Amino acid sequence: MGYTVAVVGATGAVGAEMLNILAERQFPADKVVALASSRSVGRDVSFGDQTLKVSNLEEFDFSEADIALFSAGGSISAEYGPKAAAAGAVVIDNSSFFRMHEDVPLIVPECNADAVAGYTKRNIIANPNCSTAQLVVALKPLHERAGIKRVVVSTYQSASGAGGSGMDELFNQTKGIFVNDEIEPDTFTKQIAFNVIPHIDVFMDDGSTKEEWKMVAETKKILDPKIKLTATCVRVPTFVGHAEAVNIELEKPLSADEARDLLREAPGLMVVDKREDGGYITPVECVGEYATYVSRVREDPTIDNGLNIWVVSDNLRKGAALNAVQIAEVLINRFLKKAA
Repeated sequence: MGYTVAVVGATGAVGAEMLNILAERQFPADKVVALASSRSVGRDVSFGDQTLKVSNLEEFDFSEADIALFSAGGSISAEYGPKAAAAGAVVIDNSSFFRMHEDVPLIVPECNADAVAGYTKRNIIANPNCSTAQLVVALKPLHERAGIKRVVVSTYQSASGAGGSGMDELFNQTKGIFVNDEIEPDTFTKQIAFNVIPHIDVFMDDGSTKEEWKMVAETKKILDPKIKLTATCVRVPTFVGHAEAVNIELEKPLSADEARDLLREAPGLMVVDKREDGGYITPVECVGEYATYVSRVREDPTIDNGLNIWVVSDNLRKGAALNAVQIAEVLINRFLKKAA
């Protein structure tokens, strides 16, 4: 006997990836329901070799679902997440709305799968921010071995992090530049084609952006509140795949060779680190992959016990859809087991 899974926001980029990954990983679902707003009702979406018709979120009875994967934005999660949870569906939410609620676990399965047990408080589990998810997967084994004191991270985040409109804007601006069209930013605050923008989400009182704050707060909640972290988050003109340059100060000595071996053995990670031309992974190469890739592992001689690493992942997958499905897998394997 399988599960009924509802995917909220099924017509969006992340919702489509959720459907893809549920099919790819052969999630034990007897029924998958694609949900979206009324304007998308009746549209076709792909689920493996099947085609699903989109149903109206506003009319769906969540008592019919065991698990509800939400990826339709914070306002939708705020309104419908508690309703779905109260009806009996376990909500796995990809928005930022529930992440910092004390009674909602924030989960990256490679890092804190045991914390899924906390879902019973509200029947809701939160997915972290895309940039946080890949970072903590790489930090976890280093923290367990040598203790992380401080992290300085600069991100190189793709246009898809802003949704389909971000990818469309990058495409249209790139095309427009070649035919001398006037560039008018819409989704982004400045031209994104052939440019980088040190601004993701809204500015906060201390001068950081909310994206940067998310990385700090979420890393502390997932890994360890004692870790000090500072981030600079930058939007770059790539379509899919986030990259991060990470500087780490450890409590104990750990050589680059030891770190590389440790990372190779860690779940969810793939190390590609040859000190030669092309001996590293770039965002283009990680698209469609499950793994978070680590390259450029080296010691930082300017501080005691310092390391530098380069981390790359498909933000629509590990940064969103894959992580949500992995949480659902932990949920059914440990907590929602059904009788055969």
